[in-house]
Amino acid sequence: MQLSEKAISSLRAAGKPGLPAPELFSLPEKVLQFGTGVLLRGLPDYFIDKANKKGIFNGRVVVVKSTSQGGTDAFAKQDNLYTICVRGIEKGHKVDETVVNASISRVLSAADEWAAVLECAANPLLQVVISNTTEVGITLLPNDDINAAPPVSFPGKLLAFLQERFRKFHGIRESGLVIVPTELIPGNGAKLKGIVLELARQNNLPEALIQWIDTDNDFCNSLVDRIVPGKLSAADTGVMKERMGCDDELMIMSEVYRLWAIETADERTKAILSFSEVDPGVILAPRIDKFRELKLRLLNGSHTFTCGLAVLAGFTTVKQAMDDARFSAFITSLMLEEIVPAISGDIVPAEEARQFAAAVLDRYRNPFIEHHWLSITLQYTSKMKMRNVPVIQQYYARFGTVPQHMALGLAAWMLFMKSTRTDSKTHAGRVAEKEYVINDDYAGHLYEFWTAASPAAQHLLGDKSLWGADLNELPGLAEAVQSWLQILQQQGAVAALKNFESQKTVS
Repeated sequence: MQLSEKAISSLRAAGKPGLPAPELFSLPEKVLQFGTGVLLRGLPDYFIDKANKKGIFNGRVVVVKSTSQGGTDAFAKQDNLYTICVRGIEKGHKVDETVVNASISRVLSAADEWAAVLECAANPLLQVVISNTTEVGITLLPNDDINAAPPVSFPGKLLAFLQERFRKFHGIRESGLVIVPTELIPGNGAKLKGIVLELARQNNLPEALIQWIDTDNDFCNSLVDRIVPGKLSAADTGVMKERMGCDDELMIMSEVYRLWAIETADERTKAILSFSEVDPGVILAPRIDKFRELKLRLLNGSHTFTCGLAVLAGFTTVKQAMDDARFSAFITSLMLEEIVPAISGDIVPAEEARQFAAAVLDRYRNPFIEHHWLSITLQYTSKMKMRNVPVIQQYYARFGTVPQHMALGLAAWMLFMKSTRTDSKTHAGRVAEKEYVINDDYAGHLYEFWTAASPAAQHLLGDKSLWGADLNELPGLAEAVQSWLQILQQQGAVAALKNFESQKTVS
């Protein structure tokens, strides 16, 4: 049996879990969503479905498939229903729950059904636009013709939709929409708004329309955080088919942790986004800097400080490393003893930082997700600069001493980046006789460092082209990094972790 609206009654009679009530299928369309990807289905659509089931938001989602790849057949076959398997660790306890999501009313192809997309603009109950078109999606495409069917870019499509809505409702203020992009770029809402307004001017649209877009539509910056790997493995799919009693081509898996921070102080916007009432993972706030800082420094930053060390120690996945007592202790103390104290202050309260760190550690221990360390090393050097160098500088500004966990993280980055150059001019590193590919724009730069006569940590730390600053100005950092680098080279990463553990025991 295939998952569908018709199948729900049979599944309900069989006592299957997480099924939607019949009345949910008749809820009005309130959201236009650009994108069919797993993040949107695993986060915003998850919250909307949860709110609908509690009688709060009471609206469904019209999804616009923007790319030409693939069709909408799977959605149509299943009446746009899909299963979310939420799996992971929360506050030390294992979570494994299954929910059939009924938030999507229909899926339209922008390429083939653009007229139907524009017809949605005439719906007076439509209030929200959501997008996730990848970071490249929020870019200005000069000369994008918004009268095309459809325009090429996502901002062009959005502008065409807003123009149609302006026409249908004669530009009344109440017809303005709440627009929440979820693309992973800082200030995504403000950037999208700027591009839409620029395209409107390039297309010589009426000033009244431009003014309505500018003042009566709320473009909200937002930050999303949830790992949604997507399809389950073949083995897990079989288990879930048995549990659910049906086939589901759209079934996805997500971790337990969820965050959708939306930046707004507008009371009308808060009322429209009423699904925020049903889950603490949705946060409406006048500023979301705090949430971005927490994610960037504690989640992304701890990954970047430790990914090279993990690879050098022979760990393949994050979960595997977290099962090792020494590594788990190292990354825990890195976050709680160095990163949290460095970033805590007016923007990020210390207690919130500690709570976030605890949640991150739960996520790292998730037994259902295979997160590979080598994937995390992609563009390692740029990530180290953006995510971690500011934290090192903040730590020094506050304490004036060497953050030893961070110093070992820097040393591990240096050794991980030691490479040989292949015939195809790619760079490869080696650990325990196993070769790994280095995907980093600065691989050649580090290759030159390691082939120099006397490579020393201070040479790299003082390279302003890498960091935008001379890190040798931080007292004792170069000496600490060089010391850890020697231990890594002579004794290995496992020995370095043992050494670190013994130093902490002594102190």
